[in-house]
Amino acid sequence: MDINKFAKTFPGKLVIIDDGRGVAFVAAPLPRKWEMPPQLISLWVEAKEVLGELRGTARTLPDPALLLRPLGQREALRSSSLEGTYATPEELLAYELNPRDPMSTKDPANPWREVFNYQRALELGCVLADKGVPFSERMIRQIHNRLMIGVRGEDKNPGELRDTQVHVGAGRRFTPAPPEHLKALLAEFDRDTQHITNIDPLVRALMVHYQFEAIHPFRDGNGRVGRLLLALMIYKHCEFDKPWLYLSEFFDNHRDDYIDALFNVSANGDWARWIELGLLATIETSRNTVQRIRKLMELKDEYEERVREFGGRDRLMHIIPLLLSSPIIVFKDLMETLDVTYPTARGDMAALEKMKIVKDLGSHNRPRMFISEEIFNLAYSDD
Repeated sequence: MDINKFAKTFPGKLVIIDDGRGVAFVAAPLPRKWEMPPQLISLWVEAKEVLGELRGTARTLPDPALLLRPLGQREALRSSSLEGTYATPEELLAYELNPRDPMSTKDPANPWREVFNYQRALELGCVLADKGVPFSERMIRQIHNRLMIGVRGEDKNPGELRDTQVHVGAGRRFTPAPPEHLKALLAEFDRDTQHITNIDPLVRALMVHYQFEAIHPFRDGNGRVGRLLLALMIYKHCEFDKPWLYLSEFFDNHRDDYIDALFNVSANGDWARWIELGLLATIETSRNTVQRIRKLMELKDEYEERVREFGGRDRLMHIIPLLLSSPIIVFKDLMETLDVTYPTARGDMAALEKMKIVKDLGSHNRPRMFISEEIFNLAYSDD
């Protein structure tokens, strides 16, 4: 890590590591007070307004759970992409229908399992937050354990703090604190996250995300856990009924800015640029999410009309919510959802194909899979 990139004053300290051959950054506690820079006030007001619009739109939905799942899946895909783990939405959805453990390090199921685990970690985080578990070392350990079980990096002790020095980025651009500092840093992290402050909740969540990344408490998976923590804090502290806002897609699209903004908080205390980027992410992502929700609801109404006009298959109305939640389905899904036999499910799937609600993904898939392309494109395509 290049100490010349650090200003004379910065929020932390540098300590010697590697027998004097390098330095590491030990983060200072988060500020308990912070004034919004004048140049960011209008952006902050806009962010608050779009958050309100997203909350209002979400509250009008008859069944919010239908759209929460694809949003969570998008978050899993893009947050994992930031760490170099790539999977397509089709691969993720197909894997969910038939999950399996990877057979080797070259098994294509490796990235699928990692993204799948991200979803499971998000679900666990929501359960913990809803139960009142504070944002703390206790929570992040449980989330990390769920994230890392059964994937590449499992040897890096899921749920356990690192006991070795790690480096981040090409050329060891950033070196977080040595392991002997973690206990004190995380005790302070707990105090920071649970301290009552007048700092805006969204701004505070962004600050906590930075702090977690600066501490980097695990050998692997820190970026993903940190972005999960950010989404959960926004959910619980920004007056949402459910976790509707995820910022990883924006950060993935602007990853150089994201990395630079986080580093510059450590190097020179430039909170303004990091908060500005977080506000921009909030505005763009909230607006895109509102539009995605509205278009999916319009498509839901259109599909219901197709079923009504088709005649004789009214029970297929119950499949439309399933498709909104998971646009790739198999015969078993129809059998369970509609409580029908396999021959009846085959007839119902054929009717859905005639209505152009689903199409066969191809006979090479076992079990045979069918996709609602219109829902899939709205839910998973980039804006």
